[in-house]
Amino acid sequence: MSTATAARGTMPLAGHVREARRRAVRAAVSLIVGVAIGFALTDQILDILRAPVEELALSRDASLNFDTVTGAFDLELRIALFAGVIVSSPVWLRELFAYLAPGLTRREKKYVYGFSAAAAPLFVAGCVFGFTIFPRMVSVLAGFSSDQDSTILNASYYVDFVMKIVLATGIAFVLPALLVMLNCLGILSAHRLRSSWRLSVVGIALFSALVTPAADVLSMFLVALPMATLFGAAVVITEIHDRRAARRILTSPKPELTTCSA
Repeated sequence: MSTATAARGTMPLAGHVREARRRAVRAAVSLIVGVAIGFALTDQILDILRAPVEELALSRDASLNFDTVTGAFDLELRIALFAGVIVSSPVWLRELFAYLAPGLTRREKKYVYGFSAAAAPLFVAGCVFGFTIFPRMVSVLAGFSSDQDSTILNASYYVDFVMKIVLATGIAFVLPALLVMLNCLGILSAHRLRSSWRLSVVGIALFSALVTPAADVLSMFLVALPMATLFGAAVVITEIHDRRAARRILTSPKPELTTCSA
């Protein structure tokens, strides 16, 4: 462990509190900036959210409705906060891992930072993917009503439904990067990951079924396919790492910790 890491490891409680406060302030500032950006983009985001409803307006007289006087403002505030969390995710993820990293060695710390660097774009990509598939889900669910019925959607409930889908796909896209990081840190072997592929496939299928309408098999497939692809990529990366680590151990005069090669 480096001198700096050792010094951080023996930091008194007051020092840890100051460090946590400093990084929390940075994360909060990034979130505030992200919320401000999200508030400026609220109209554009609402247009995207309304698009599936507008397509249903002619066939099923669908519309978004607010049941309180402050409903429209509350909805815009919620959308701004949600967008702010996504926009500021690279910053607050980095601050979170930077606070947790001092207990690790220099090499372990490097791969934790690498995970945070990979997690941010994967999370954003997953959220964008969720945005692309939710219109089909809305269409399928609304299709259960008769053409003679009116589809009156509560705006708050509708946006919560979309947010859950978007967050779920965002988090799902990050999980393979977490598996790779655990492998780099010597916690999860490639053999164990590969041997559990059946359970992983079942887990992916269950997750896809939970976040998509039961009657929409295509949406379930669209969610499961990228998750399975990312899991397969994680297995390949961990296999490559473990083989390199095994070669290093064979050629090294003394044992080394199993970590990713530089």
